[in-house]
Amino acid sequence: MHRTSRRLLGGLLALAVVGVSACSGDDDGGDAAASGEGWSFTDDLGTTVELDAAPERVAAINDVASSLWNYGVAPVATFGQTSTADDVAFEGRDLSDVEILGESYGDIDLEQLAAAAPDVVVTTVYPTDSEGTLDESQPLYGFESLEQQEQVAQIAPIIAVAWAGSATDVIERTAELAEALGADMDSEEVRAAEADFEAASTALSEAAAGGLTVLPVAAYADEGFYMAKAEDEPSLRMYGELGVQFVDPGGEEYYWQTAGWEDVPQYPSDILLYSLRGALTPEQMAEQPTYGLLPAVQADQVHPWKYIGMDYTAQAAYMEELAGWLEASQDVTP
Repeated sequence: MHRTSRRLLGGLLALAVVGVSACSGDDDGGDAAASGEGWSFTDDLGTTVELDAAPERVAAINDVASSLWNYGVAPVATFGQTSTADDVAFEGRDLSDVEILGESYGDIDLEQLAAAAPDVVVTTVYPTDSEGTLDESQPLYGFESLEQQEQVAQIAPIIAVAWAGSATDVIERTAELAEALGADMDSEEVRAAEADFEAASTALSEAAAGGLTVLPVAAYADEGFYMAKAEDEPSLRMYGELGVQFVDPGGEEYYWQTAGWEDVPQYPSDILLYSLRGALTPEQMAEQPTYGLLPAVQADQVHPWKYIGMDYTAQAAYMEELAGWLEASQDVTP
């Protein structure tokens, strides 16, 4: 799979760097501190960002921006893998006051970013393997190069949130960042979102008890299937912990196992989830003869794999959808 496609999907690159803040240092903790002497936050790379006052203007990669917004921290600018118009995480949002810095991976208008005057820029960092190793020689997720990242860091210090392990932990970490940025985590809205998350978790566990198998894929006309390994993707891992049975595609590589179109029928499932990020739609996949041989396709049990933020609201909504698909589907695999 080519490099750009990997980035469009998210979760493929292990990205980290040190020294990205204007005033930083290593710290074993991860808490934010705000007082009359200033504000600080230690991110998941151990880099401490220090400011004279709590940040009020936040720019962020789409995945994190949408989650912070769900906690009441509206972004002043966003960048990401796709256009905000195509990103399900921003459905229903009024983006008229948000600077859209780019609509593809690494596309960041630095002049627009500077004009937005963010106090901090937030992005994510992915591990390079199932053990959670972070490669500090590569740019953080969302940046095309270390040079571009350094240019962004000259505008505002960068905070990195690790999307590793289970989404349960990433959701908690994102909430900690939101609170550090001023979100009221005791508000009625947040408490309601947390309750919805718990209810959706229960519903998903009950729906998963039926034992149907699920295969999340990103498909490309010239490359075939990229099949996700649930243990390596935080959201999928959390759903698996709740009982969803994902197909194990095997292979030694991190995150993905690939299969050419001629081999796609070797990976049957009861439900097929297709990526919404830069990959083929079901209609486009149908142009490949082997696609129609899959049991899930024949049973019309094909649904979108939504790459959403790590927050209670977003995850609850998708878990409810996934639970509904599981309940409405039948066992169609041999």
